[in-house]
Amino acid sequence: MRRTRSTGRWALLALGGVLLAIIGVAAFAALAQGTPLGSAGPSPGRCTPQPCLDLQGYTMWVSNVSDAGGVVRMQVSFRNSSRSTHAAPEDLRLTDSTKQSVPTTQVPAGCTHWSRTEFSNGATFGPITVCFQPSTVNPPLTLNWTPDMGLFCCQADLRIR
Repeated sequence: MRRTRSTGRWALLALGGVLLAIIGVAAFAALAQGTPLGSAGPSPGRCTPQPCLDLQGYTMWVSNVSDAGGVVRMQVSFRNSSRSTHAAPEDLRLTDSTKQSVPTTQVPAGCTHWSRTEFSNGATFGPITVCFQPSTVNPPLTLNWTPDMGLFCCQADLRIR
């Protein structure tokens, strides 16, 4: 009987340790968001032509940014040499000058209809026309990119206007 209580206590202590480790990892991830492990952060300088972002070998290029009728449109292309496996509309958001963040929209005419697209090993995807309907098109406009690259990685922001 004594051995069962001792084993139960050790099991509870181990469970508590695991929970503390999970909380610690979550706290670290929240503090490190935007900074890939082993890097000083997303690097716009490692990719050309600008504007672009490179996150551990996953590169996104932005071009032809325009706005009309409250819709911000841009051409986006990707090259993936990272551990990520896909691009998805949910990976992109636009933050406007009022700090409002909006997801992509595919409703307006001329916006590419796309969903999660699998590609890796240096493959490319795009260019596609990505659209947003922010509350204002006044600068600054910042494209927020959060590719799915694992627990500790990444968010990158690219000022497009």
